[in-house]
Amino acid sequence: MQAQMLAPAAVLVLWSLVMLFWMAGTRFPAISKIGSSVDSAKAGSRGLDLEGVIPDNVNWKAHNYSHLMEQPTIFYPTVIILAILGAGPIDVTLAWIYVALRIIHSVYQATINLVKIRFLIFLVSTLTLTVLAVRAAMAALLATPGVIA
Repeated sequence: MQAQMLAPAAVLVLWSLVMLFWMAGTRFPAISKIGSSVDSAKAGSRGLDLEGVIPDNVNWKAHNYSHLMEQPTIFYPTVIILAILGAGPIDVTLAWIYVALRIIHSVYQATINLVKIRFLIFLVSTLTLTVLAVRAAMAALLATPGVIA
């Protein structure tokens, strides 16, 4: 069950890279369109400096990429804990649900981005992660060292 438990994490890593390339693929043309380039950026510039400079719908991809570097940092160790301690089918299912919701959230935020709907997707994914994290904590706290399950 370890590989099955780690697979959703691997897919979320790949999805994060998809969002990185999507962000870059939309930002660079938008920067060129305003007559600027990455080479001409002042030292110490950050992506946040593009807020209000390039179109909002271009920045949405960057916002989502940042989100994928935030909450999933809780997901990854949760999955690893469960993979090490012995994940059950419900854990694998919850992990896949979390990943699916994060991907849906990404696509929605990068394209339509109505906050009310986006928040609902985020809320459901957060609740899914909470259940998964509680299950990981229970597995760790209730584990019996030296006993083969």
